[in-house]
Amino acid sequence: MDNYHLSPTSEGWELKKAGADRASKRAATKQELVSSLREFFSGRTASVKIHKADGTLEEERTYPRSADPRGTKG
Repeated sequence: MDNYHLSPTSEGWELKKAGADRASKRAATKQELVSSLREFFSGRTASVKIHKADGTLEEERTYPRSADPRGTKG
């Protein structure tokens, strides 16, 4: 599973794969970028850490939802 971070930048927001130098996707607003995640990760499995405007962690999402390890019993 690939790990990504959705973080603020001086020009807006970006989605960047952990360890990558360049952003995979950029948008002017956080909501615009979050709304496009399901389509962006279609056919792939990934974990996305969504940060607040101050850079702190807000939430973590897994795509597709069925791949979320917290959904398993045990």
